[in-house]
Amino acid sequence: MIIMFDPDTPLESVEAVEALARRFDDVTPRRYEYQGTAHAITEVHLLGSTQKVPAEPFRTFPGVRQVVRVSSRYRLVGRHDAPGMPTGFSYNGVRFDSQAVRVFAGLCAVDTPEHVDQTFAALASHGLETARMGAYKPRTSPYDFQGLGAACLPWVFELAGKHGIRVIAMEVTDARHIEEIDRALEATGRPTGVMIQIGTRNAQNFELLKRAGRQKTYPVLYKRGMGITLEESLNACEYIASEGNPNIVFCLRGVKTHLGDPHRNLVDFAHVPVVRRQTRMPVCIDPSHSVGSTRRAPDGLTDIFHVTGQGVIAGASMVLIDFHPAPATALCDGPQALTPDELPRLMAYVQRVRAAYDEVSTLAAEAETAK
Repeated sequence: MIIMFDPDTPLESVEAVEALARRFDDVTPRRYEYQGTAHAITEVHLLGSTQKVPAEPFRTFPGVRQVVRVSSRYRLVGRHDAPGMPTGFSYNGVRFDSQAVRVFAGLCAVDTPEHVDQTFAALASHGLETARMGAYKPRTSPYDFQGLGAACLPWVFELAGKHGIRVIAMEVTDARHIEEIDRALEATGRPTGVMIQIGTRNAQNFELLKRAGRQKTYPVLYKRGMGITLEESLNACEYIASEGNPNIVFCLRGVKTHLGDPHRNLVDFAHVPVVRRQTRMPVCIDPSHSVGSTRRAPDGLTDIFHVTGQGVIAGASMVLIDFHPAPATALCDGPQALTPDELPRLMAYVQRVRAAYDEVSTLAAEAETAK
């Protein structure tokens, strides 16, 4: 059971609800705070045997907006068919919700300071404040490049600050990587922020998920497991949230199947509205790892452009995409990387597709209101 409060409800009202909840046997209240664009929203979740706990007494408390009985297993990240559920979050001056599309472009694997500097400069020249940079890279073969690791973090963060990049999506494969990122940010004066990425190979690494959830400094970008169900991936996000960190973005990146050819993975972006309907998490798409190449269609657009459009028109609010100043020299996934000269075309494409989505969704909302 979830008790939702009006924005900025006084603390004494929340504490009174918690006190009532403790009167029921085998029930423990747990408080969660969600920061919206203008207001803070509090929820109290009742854990334990709540089937016989009546909802009506809680509805009478001042400030209580709604009482929701939860049936799905992902209690914290779920939407639960409750209007007014808070969605999204803010981090380091950047808002992540369904109101706009954030493009995270950059190097799948950091290689040289020059390439990082050129990439950040290109992003900044088009008004972008978000990027992707891979320092730790899990690879299928133990002989492939595994990333520069902690050694590159200081100059990556300093260059991000130089170009006004506020948030970098960066994969971690071990709990100690979170600590290394934190130390490097502190040592450089925190010139930027990091969104910790849980990659598809660690989609069910439950100890890593719990560690990412216990820290509340950095939001988490969770990539759907390449060979598990959507339900299993959503429950993995629940692991993160249950440890105390609700600031999660869910990323669709294609699934592994023999039906994926000629793409690297079978594109699963039709699940964007499904995840949005079932959860309160913003949804990201990764067209680069879904498609795996920069081949062009007869209309002149790359498959990556087309797949990006499919995700954005479905309501995705974040795009994670590979760019590299010199893809032929990239140490990881060069064949799927776009070049900086393609960035203005990508941004124009995303903006036009998003505008079409906004127009159609507005029409749908008006039709629903008119019923």
